[in-house]
Amino acid sequence: MLQAIRADLAIIKERDPAARGTLEILLCYPGFHALLLHRFSHRLWRAGMPLLPRMLSQLGRLFTGVEIHPGASIGQGVFIDHGMGVVIGETAVVGDKCLLYQGVTLGGTGKQHGKRHPSLAENVVVGAGANVLGAISVGANTRIGAGSVVLRSVGPDSTVVGVPGRVVHQSGVRVDPLAHSALPDTEAQVIRKLMQRIDALEGQVARLQSDLGQLAAGRQPDQRYDGEAQNLQDREILEFLGEQPGDNF
Repeated sequence: MLQAIRADLAIIKERDPAARGTLEILLCYPGFHALLLHRFSHRLWRAGMPLLPRMLSQLGRLFTGVEIHPGASIGQGVFIDHGMGVVIGETAVVGDKCLLYQGVTLGGTGKQHGKRHPSLAENVVVGAGANVLGAISVGANTRIGAGSVVLRSVGPDSTVVGVPGRVVHQSGVRVDPLAHSALPDTEAQVIRKLMQRIDALEGQVARLQSDLGQLAAGRQPDQRYDGEAQNLQDREILEFLGEQPGDNF
């Protein structure tokens, strides 16, 4: 437990430029206070004491604005930045060196028993107001953009944005975990591709109309090469929509 607390202090010093010393973190960081209280209540929960850990969890929620169920498993070096409104469910797993911003929910779906909350691997960043819901897994070094809603499992080294969350893989690229401005604008990319596709189709319609006019006049239409098909762009659009080629709409 002491090792986990030291790791929590170290990650705050590493990732928060506003942290000016250990004493300031001990006195002024509600995310750290919430984790400290959770680590104690989690030990009681594992020892088979259900009521007292839940009371401590509610006490932590009252004073920090962070609600962590005592059954949740949280690794070392976790940083809950600001913390207000963070909710972590009973069967959630948070790996080492994860970073959670304010308003994050690691929640469940439905009323089934057993594993019903997400599992985050190490070094996952979850942006402000994001929701990760259900018994899904999020791979190591993945970033989830602010306000995203993640309902499907995500592989490692990925970026997830949007509602519902859509994945843009960035394998092998090291990214600053605090660089939220570096998140890709996938909606703008897909809109550009759709506009390009519309332009191409309008060009084809115009050429067909011209060819029909020449045929009606008894002339042979000019031979034209229409270029390559846009199958790659179609596939990217389907991935953005969460579909696979061949799925029925």
